[in-house]
Amino acid sequence: MRKIKIVSTIAVRCLVGGVLIFSASCKKPNTELVQKEIVKKVATMHYFPEKIDFAGEEAPLKIADVKERFDRELIVNTNYHSYTILALKRANRAFPVIEPILRKNGIPDDFKYLAVIESGLVNVVSKAGARGVWQFMPETAREIGLEVNTNVDERYHLEKSTQAACNFLLNAKAKFGSWTLAAASYNRGLVGIKKLLDFQKQANYYDLYMNEETGRYLFRIMALKEIMKNPSKFGFEVNKEDKYEMIPTKKVTIDYPITNLVAFAKRQGINYKILKIHNPWLRETKLINATGKTYQIEIPLKGY
Repeated sequence: MRKIKIVSTIAVRCLVGGVLIFSASCKKPNTELVQKEIVKKVATMHYFPEKIDFAGEEAPLKIADVKERFDRELIVNTNYHSYTILALKRANRAFPVIEPILRKNGIPDDFKYLAVIESGLVNVVSKAGARGVWQFMPETAREIGLEVNTNVDERYHLEKSTQAACNFLLNAKAKFGSWTLAAASYNRGLVGIKKLLDFQKQANYYDLYMNEETGRYLFRIMALKEIMKNPSKFGFEVNKEDKYEMIPTKKVTIDYPITNLVAFAKRQGINYKILKIHNPWLRETKLINATGKTYQIEIPLKGY
């Protein structure tokens, strides 16, 4: 039977409880074996790496507050079971799209975990109005080349929004000279990080005193990176067949208006629901396209 196993305090307590019940009903339980299994599971729950880095830039764990802040995020995300399991499942579908775009732009692979903490690798909407996997505000999205209006919102287009994120990060890296600070600026903004550096006369993320959200930001990324690269060390086991499949698609090029997307979907051999799932950037029941812009609409080849 396929299963997802989560090692947690509850699981250990249940295991101990099972031992007590077993002991009450049997005269000779293999207590030594059970004790070894409990010790092994408890050790897994408290796994802490000897060193960590982001994009090849090592975090100074020798500094007490740095170590504690990273430990906090490991504990929080190890015990945030639903979020972490879903991230592990969704990564199988999203990372194959994100990774080659990062690589093409010379962006370190670790930045895919930034997308994980921003959105959980799905198109979400923040209270402030940021949208998509990469969580762009509308003004920022437009500034770096995405189309954002009531009819088309490319913040929901994974390929285009990933490229837009690369554009931002390359600019930030050129400005600050550090991938760590580039990542922090994705949360605080270029101006916000520069003000912190100038006021505190520092040049390193780990030496800055800052608001809690930005102060936790890099540690959350590194924690998810550590957990998702080594899930079994943190008690997570997600079988390959349980991960969400990357469904193959074909791309239909469109440079004209589509007055009825329901009818368009039927002509492509799918229904409207499937069309919207694979093209969430189409925000209405039609594609206006008054300027004759070229779009590519994805049509799945299976899985519908």
